[in-house]
Amino acid sequence: MADLQTLEIPVRGMDCTECTQHVQQAIAALPGVDSVSVLLSAEKAVIQLDPAQVDLPAIRAAVAGAGYIVDQPMTEPAAARPTPINFTRQILTVFGIVFAVVLFVVVVGEGMGLFETVTGLVPWPIGALIVLAAGFPIFRNVVRATLRGQVISHTLMSIGALAALAVGQWATAVVVVFFMRVGEYAERFTTESARRAVKNLTALAPKTARLARGDVEVEVPVAEVRVGDTVIVRPGEQIPVDGEVIGGQATVNQAAITGESMPVEVSVGGQVFAATLAEFGSLRVRATHIGADTTFGKVIRMVEEAEAHRADVQRIADKFSAYYLPVVATIAALTFLFRRDPLATAAVLVVACSCSFALATPIAMLASVGAAARRGLLIKGGKYLEILAKADVLLVDKTGTLTLGRPQITDVVALNGLGEDGLLALAASAERYSEHPLAEAVRRAADTRALQLTAPEQFAAVPGQGIHAQVDGSAVRIGNVRLIPAAAGLFEAAALEEQGKTILFVERDGALAGILAASDTPRPELAKALAAVRRQGVRQIIMLTGDNERTAAALAAHIGIEYRANLLPEDKIAIVKEYQAMGHIVVMVGDGVNDAPALAQADVGIAMGAAGTDIAIEAAHVALMRDDWMLVPEVFQIARRTMRVVKTNIGFTAVYNLLGLSLAAFGILPPIFAAAAQSLPDLGILANSSRLLRQK
Repeated sequence: MADLQTLEIPVRGMDCTECTQHVQQAIAALPGVDSVSVLLSAEKAVIQLDPAQVDLPAIRAAVAGAGYIVDQPMTEPAAARPTPINFTRQILTVFGIVFAVVLFVVVVGEGMGLFETVTGLVPWPIGALIVLAAGFPIFRNVVRATLRGQVISHTLMSIGALAALAVGQWATAVVVVFFMRVGEYAERFTTESARRAVKNLTALAPKTARLARGDVEVEVPVAEVRVGDTVIVRPGEQIPVDGEVIGGQATVNQAAITGESMPVEVSVGGQVFAATLAEFGSLRVRATHIGADTTFGKVIRMVEEAEAHRADVQRIADKFSAYYLPVVATIAALTFLFRRDPLATAAVLVVACSCSFALATPIAMLASVGAAARRGLLIKGGKYLEILAKADVLLVDKTGTLTLGRPQITDVVALNGLGEDGLLALAASAERYSEHPLAEAVRRAADTRALQLTAPEQFAAVPGQGIHAQVDGSAVRIGNVRLIPAAAGLFEAAALEEQGKTILFVERDGALAGILAASDTPRPELAKALAAVRRQGVRQIIMLTGDNERTAAALAAHIGIEYRANLLPEDKIAIVKEYQAMGHIVVMVGDGVNDAPALAQADVGIAMGAAGTDIAIEAAHVALMRDDWMLVPEVFQIARRTMRVVKTNIGFTAVYNLLGLSLAAFGILPPIFAAAAQSLPDLGILANSSRLLRQK
């Protein structure tokens, strides 16, 4: 299809993974739809389509036919709707008390024979009407699904309730329907709790902005702000856009983006982000990114769409759910065939709970991804949590990752009579347009000496080697020995390299003009963080750097890890592939800019300090919104903890359903108690998964 467009539509009424599958199948069946991803947590569908073949009314009709509702399309991040569930523990307690009271009444009533008495006093037709009225919403969905050729979890339970009704046990059928409604609520409650992490995040989005229009300040909805507008931010207000400070000074709390509660000082020339808070001082900000294009907008989109990157264990659970219902139907048929007991057969149909299998993985994944986002860790999906939990090799870029990324020029060695100031001025002029941290160090050193610089007439960067430039008519090259082979073996350079310093050779018109040595400080939290990573099961940690052997060896020995030196960007990709070919699961940590290809090649790429860096957020599988190495072991810890919860959920659900089916098939578990039992796994999954919302 040509000219595909992406459309996001809110879909209401989805309670479990089974619902998303129904919506996805309904939309995918339309001609002109290229791909569709239905997200339970965000309550939306992301569709790629050919607008010439399919339009919104057709999509709305398809979704409505599947039993769900489509609101208006979304073009901006959805405004947060009120979250109906705020206190999981308290609501679980209330729900448990009500459930226990009802269950007690049922047990007592069953034991005293009250149901038989009631059944005898009320005519069967009236009882049947009570059953049909009480279960109408569920029965209606079952009929709709059946007409579409689908079998849903409530199909078998409805058959069980109708079977009890057919043999004259309408009171039993009423209780079964009651617990079916309880189970339906439990599913919605469980799903809503998982959505809470996303909704709490979107609730931080600013709603209005104050714009400078001439000499007048106008407050407008944030959707009306445009790139280039000047936004006024007063003390105590949220910053509504990403932008550059063009006036004022303020202390800004960036916790919404970085997860760090310690505020930062910003002034003219600084960068600020949407959804952060100006605690003290006021600002004038020129908007550079608005709406969904802001860093905060990207955070919300990543958290919402994390569900689309499903873990392998979730795919297994989804497949199991698809086969589970036919297996239950077979068990029910065998029960009736061998026992000739319609109530036991009904109990088998009622106790089956396929939704619990479908919820076991996504609820835990959504809880972890949402909780991590609030701490400044953006994880693109459960797939990467599962991989991180099994990772055994960590590759780490040096400059800006292991080190602070602000190297300082420590030595200036002038050759051929140029003089230190002359050499530094020449190098800083040539490096004027370079974004490399070493180039910044050269320019800072020149600024410190107040040297006069000139703009280069020509400039070109050579990745992994250095730069070519033309300054005042002279051809200048600055870089390592790969760019300037004639400098290899120079005594002055070797002595500096032994001290762990990075060397830049400066050449003018084909003659070596001098040497610049730079030193970068390892991050202070590095030793503690690397020890924590090893405790998470990562056996090998290797530093990758373009520095020479002596410099790399000095730093690697200092922090106690392995190293590979003299690397070009393509060499780093090759090393990632090398370890993958040996069967290792490789995680790569870098700055997300120069290392973007290697991050993408790794099984999981982690970009540090990604706030405000579009390429880092897009290229990496995990983005750390602040430069803090302690976040790296935290990512591994979250992944391992999440997978433990997922496995517990799946194991609990499997054992619970196996036990319930066995007791029902042998007539030990009557339909009434089977109905009560089928709603409990969802609550168990919620209680277990909600622990992930409280990451420490």
